[in-house]
Order: sequence, then structure tokens, then C-alpha cells
Amino acid sequence: MESLDLSHILAGANGFFLHFIAAAALTGAFAFCYLWITPYAEFKLIREGKTAPAVAFSAALLGFVLALSGAVANSVSFIDMLIWAGIALFLQVLVFVGLRLAFADLCKRIADDELGPAIVLAGFALAAGLLSAACMTY
Repeated sequence: MESLDLSHILAGANGFFLHFIAAAALTGAFAFCYLWITPYAEFKLIREGKTAPAVAFSAALLGFVLALSGAVANSVSFIDMLIWAGIALFLQVLVFVGLRLAFADLCKRIADDELGPAIVLAGFALAAGLLSAACMTY
């Protein structure tokens, strides 16, 4: 059995924490951007007990984190991970903008707590995240 080298373990832990903190910050940046581009106040609506905004926001966040996990797992360097995370963020925003253009009343219907449009948005956000994560391979 190979002996544990403390410096090797600490170097691995350092990389873990660097990537984890960056991923948490990138997730926060995505949430900020997403909340900024949506014309309705998700957290206010969620506090009022509305389900549709919670479904749409949660799925968008999960879609981004799925893609981000692909970036973390497959990147060859920290900078590479940051670049792919930026691409994942852009794609999630693009999904929202594209669906908003395709369905003119999407945002109003989500703000009015209609689950159908929220589920469609959620499905597209999760699909984009899964596809992004799968495509981030070398």
C-alpha cells in the first residue's frame, strides 16, 4: 500500500477548494444575471407562494450547474474552466431569451403562476445544461 503524502493531499485539497469557491461564485453570478434578465421578481413571487417562478428559476439554476459541473470535470486548467463556465452561462441566457421570443407571453404567464410555461422553460434549461456538459469534452 502506498503511503499518504501530505503535500500531495494538500495540493489536491487546494485545487478542490479553488474550483469549489469559483463554481459557487459563478453560480451566484449566473443567478444574478438570470434574475436581472427576467422581467418579473422571482423571489418576491416565490415568497408570495407562486410555484411557476420557482420551477423556472430552479431549473435554470440546475441547467447552469449541470453545464458548470461538466466544465469543472473536463477542463484542462482553471482558466479553461472559467471560459467554459462563461459559455454555459451564455447558453442558459440564450435559452431564456429564445423562449421569450418564441412565446411572447412566457414571462407574464410565469409571473401569473401558470405551470405550463414554467415547465417548458425548465425543460429547455435542463436540456441545454445536459447538452452543454456533454459537449465539454476533449
